[in-house]
Amino acid sequence: MNINLNEILRGKSRVALGGHVRPDGDCVGSCLGLYMYLKEQYPEMETDVYLENVPEAYRLIHCTDEVKSEADPKEVYDLFICLDCGDVKRLGFAGVLFENAKETFCIDHHVSNGAFADHNYIVPDASSSSELVYRLLDSKKIDKSIAEALYMGIAHDTGVFQYSCTSPETMEIAADLMRKGIDGSSIIDKTYYEKTYIQNQILGRALLESMLILDGKCIISVVRKKEMEFFQAVPADLEGIVSQLRQTKGVEVAMFLHELAPQEFKVSLRSRGEVDVSEIASYFGGGGHVRAAGVTMHGSSHDVINNITGRIVLQLDHRASEDVEGEAAESDQDAAV
Repeated sequence: MNINLNEILRGKSRVALGGHVRPDGDCVGSCLGLYMYLKEQYPEMETDVYLENVPEAYRLIHCTDEVKSEADPKEVYDLFICLDCGDVKRLGFAGVLFENAKETFCIDHHVSNGAFADHNYIVPDASSSSELVYRLLDSKKIDKSIAEALYMGIAHDTGVFQYSCTSPETMEIAADLMRKGIDGSSIIDKTYYEKTYIQNQILGRALLESMLILDGKCIISVVRKKEMEFFQAVPADLEGIVSQLRQTKGVEVAMFLHELAPQEFKVSLRSRGEVDVSEIASYFGGGGHVRAAGVTMHGSSHDVINNITGRIVLQLDHRASEDVEGEAAESDQDAAV
């Protein structure tokens, strides 16, 4: 896919960037990395970046203090660039700026993205939106601060380079970013592994209260608002819990529910590969990747769990049926020989 950033920016005097609600490492990294690059390479252009409150762990990235967390509904930009966002609704408060903009551009790697902008750079096979931002930039003009942001984004969405989305090209890009003089180990430790006492407490509660279903193929945990209040936790403190659940031996799918309001849950799904959780999330109005997806659903926790579990079972049964048919075909071939 050939996208020329210079061509898209030609003639633009005011540009806004934005990412999805509850920004994670890749969202923050891709937005801030591109923001700093545009400010440095296009100083004549007014550039703003809009995100919900940036988690404290990510504030080691430069320019996080310049992020705007409120939008003027009357504001009109020449171009709005949305990053790491599968649809307009996921932009949250910044969605109005996308709608008002004279032109729009989407940079994303979610397989569920329907190419909703005027210009779209969507590569589902890419490790992260931060990797896609790197591909759009002139690598010779990437300084240390930009490199730190993009490296953080790539590291987070690859699970520190261990997920299947980590390609040889991903590693080559990470190596080039490290050559800019960044401390990769420190970035990973401070933004990915390091947890506050509260984060460890809520993680421990989620693990303690988890349950196995579907003969141990699925693990589920629910954190409710009253528990968040008890631990004085915020949504950002829940990051990483679903991935920790998925590491349970024998588990194919991990499901983590976080209560947003009465009868409303944010659902995070992770898979080892047999189940396409992006298909399940999309069915209920969400989206994501084959192995990592999310959706917001209404109803009791039991209703939400039952509805999602039903879709998981359909995929597992289909996979089992395919395996049986494959074994039968092999047996027929052996018999013919």
